[in-house]
Parts: sequence; C-alpha cells; structure tokens
Amino acid sequence: MNEQPSTTGRLYGVGLGPGDPSLMTVRAVEVITAADVVAYHSARHGRSIARTIAARHLRPDHIEEQLVYPVTTETTDHPGGYRGAMEEFYEEAAARLAVHLDAGRTVAVLAEGDPLFYSSYMHMHKRLADRYPTEVIPGVTSVSAAAARLGEPLVEGEEVLTILPGTLPEEELTARLASTDSAVVMKLGRTFPAVRGALERAGRLADARYVERATMPGERTGLLAEVDPESVPYFSVAVLPSRIDAAPAASGRGEVVVVGLGPAGPLWLTPEARGELAAAEDVVGYSTYVDRVPVRPGQRRHPSDNKVESERAEFALDLARQGRRVAVVSSGDPGVFAMATAVLEVASEDPYREVPVRVLPGMTAAHAAASRAGAPLGHDYAVVSLSDRLKPWEVIAERLRSAAAADLVLALYNPGSRSRVWQVGKARDLLLEHRPADTPVVLGRDVGGPEESVRIVRLGELDPEQVDMRTILIVGSTQTRAVRRGSGDGEEIVWTPRRYPER
Repeated sequence: MNEQPSTTGRLYGVGLGPGDPSLMTVRAVEVITAADVVAYHSARHGRSIARTIAARHLRPDHIEEQLVYPVTTETTDHPGGYRGAMEEFYEEAAARLAVHLDAGRTVAVLAEGDPLFYSSYMHMHKRLADRYPTEVIPGVTSVSAAAARLGEPLVEGEEVLTILPGTLPEEELTARLASTDSAVVMKLGRTFPAVRGALERAGRLADARYVERATMPGERTGLLAEVDPESVPYFSVAVLPSRIDAAPAASGRGEVVVVGLGPAGPLWLTPEARGELAAAEDVVGYSTYVDRVPVRPGQRRHPSDNKVESERAEFALDLARQGRRVAVVSSGDPGVFAMATAVLEVASEDPYREVPVRVLPGMTAAHAAASRAGAPLGHDYAVVSLSDRLKPWEVIAERLRSAAAADLVLALYNPGSRSRVWQVGKARDLLLEHRPADTPVVLGRDVGGPEESVRIVRLGELDPEQVDMRTILIVGSTQTRAVRRGSGDGEEIVWTPRRYPER
C-alpha cells in the first residue's frame, strides 16, 4: 500500500471473483459500497460483466466510469497498431480516473477474477499506484473456479501448475504443456484450435477438460476433445488436472520411450523429455540415472546395474508388451554411446518387433563441455569412445589415427575407469604424432552437476591420472585456439575457427 497525502482520493482494484456475485469477498463489497466512483471496462457494445457481477451493490448516486475498449481484436487502423491503440486507451482511462482522485474521491476499479491476474485493472495500477494511495482487493480467479466446477484436484504434493495464455504460438504451448504436471490455458475463443492442437501434440488431449463461464449463467464443462471449436467463447479455459491418482488415459498398446536426460540435472532436460518422464508408468535405467528422475506417486521405478543394457532393454520391452508406458532413461543423448541402440537392437528381434519405440534426444556431454570452454567444436569434429569393453583397442587406435590425420577436433567419451587406466595415455601419445604438444585439450568433468570442473590443458601435458569415467575430453585440431580474455589472469577460452586455411 502506498502512502500519499490525504488530500487525494484512494484507488482500489477490486477483485469480483469468477462471475457468481455470491463469490465476492466481504472486503470487495465493503469497498464498492463505500466508493465515490465505480469504474469498469466494457467492449463497444456497452455490456460489462464486471458491472453485472457488482450490480446489487451499486448506489444510485455512484459516479460510474465506463472504460470502453477501442478494439477487442488485433485488427485496427490505429497508426500504432493494436498495441498502440490499447496503450492510448489505457493512458486516457488513467487520466479520467486521476481527475476523480485529484478531487479527493475514492475510485473502485472493478475486475473479474483477481485484479492482478490477466486483468485490465493492472494497466490502471501501473499508471496510478505510484501517485495515489492504493489497495488491491484479491478475488477468486477463474482458475480456482474452473477446478471447483470440474470437481477435480488441480495440483497435489510437489506437482507444478502452469498457467498459459492461449495466445502463445502453438509450438510454445506444446512445449510447455508437454513439460508440466497440471495446466490451465486462458483466453480461448479464437485460439481454441491452436490450443487443442498443442494439447494433442503434447500427448495431453485425452486428459484435458473444458470449462466455459465458470459459476456464471451458461456454464459448460466437459472433455475438451469433444468441444466444437465454433462454440468456444473467450471466457473459457482448458484444464489439465492433477496426474496423481488420475486414471491413465487410454493409449492402446504400450510403448517404450528412450529419454535423454542430458548430462546433469533438470536445467539440461528438454520439455518433451520432462513430459514423457511424467507420463510414464514405469521408469527403467541405470540406477544413477533413475535417481535423477523425480519420484511420482504410482510410477514404478526399475533401477539396474550399468552393465546389463541388453537385459534392461528386454525388460522394458516386456513391460510395454503388457500395455505399460515405459521410459528408458539415459544420460546425455540416448543415441550417443547410450541406451537407444540397446533398445532398438532388442526391439528388432521377435517377439518385440511390434512394440512401439521412440527416442527423445538430450543434450550431449560433448556439447555441454564445449559450451563451458567456449566453442572447441566450431568446425568438423569426430566422436570416439575410448572404452574397449565393446570393441578392440586396435579399432579405437585406428580411428584415432584417421581422425587425427584428417585434422578433426576429437570428443573422447569413456576415457577411463577403475579397471581402465591406460587408454588416455595411449591416446595422448598417438595424437601427439599428428598434433603439436601445445594443442588445447578441454577436460570436462560432471558438467552441469555439483562437482563440475572444466579445465584447459595442453596435449603434451595431459595427465591420465586427472581423468576418470565422468570426464569427457575435447582435443583441438591444429586450428583450435586458446586465448585468455580480460586483464591479468583472465578466463581462458577455446574455439575452433569455422574457416579452414586452403592448402
């Protein structure tokens, strides 16, 4: 609340609730009945929902200020376009209210729902609250009203509720709907086809509910998938209720989705991957990676050892054959030295050929480490695993020689472990046959995690003792540069130019 000289009037933003006058708060009624001026917005037709809600509390001697929108769609001949027309309108409306406030009158601006939740009142608030004493009276939002009318929990426990305007681009809606637990999409009307399309693309259409004019005359609720787009007004919302204890949507056959978790925590997880993890009935994977997936009530988790990839894939496919929706989790990108190959290899054999399998990409360890160091992968590069568990060292050595001879930057995965301690030294010595000893090498360990370490050394000084299984190496080409930026001991960065010199 802003303290101003008492000679001026007081501004109130009054939340009226979702439509039923009986859902107005006691404080809202007190403010309206005591106000000198009651202001409300309306379209050009002159009908105001806000005034209708508060009508029983208006006095004959109330001064009424009807604030009529100049446009209600983005079609306008205003030189500033829709935004320009609305900005001019809000400035003029604020100036009208300021006249009353300067005269010492109390002004109550009516707002459906809550005054600071997708409400036109906030435009008055931003223009007047720093000049006059102001109080905002909260109201029941349409979100709460819609959930109440559906009679379904909106969020429980640690679920996340996302509130979206239907005016967002369909691609953006799809990403956000796929990644959240529960959601409410506002401002339907003309946006309904895009919202419905986004829900379908996000795999959430079967769960979506529709609420129209909650608590008002003409209220309608039901499954959103069954709503005629031509019948949808602006005052309607799409609701994705809580997933906890909800009956799983009928999906026909089970399926396996191989999900890339990225190199570390939730900041590296894509919205699509987040959504699939939330929708899965079973999570299968190496125990370290399963532990990175948030625990959800009713979801079954199946952790296992890191060396049983084929058995893990078969187990996941068997669950899917039983009609289960299974997420097989993998660090980084599942198609880069990870679980996607193992799953697809087993899925290509009987009796799993008919089981649907999808692969969702993730941020790779190489790209994550490169971003921390600068841009060492700015030109052509090769990715090689130093692990000889699944291929002979002779094959690895030949590939390293070929990539080095071609002057490619190298991203080296799986460089060492407790049982493999010699490969890094062998790789270093081999690469020194083709690269100068001062070639930059990036050592990225636990990138994105709590023990992140990114160091830049020179190839001739690469110490195998400083490398373990959680480290990825990026070895520069002859063109890769390492530069220290800033004064003194500034940050050293590495990049590989996009242009290659002519030979």
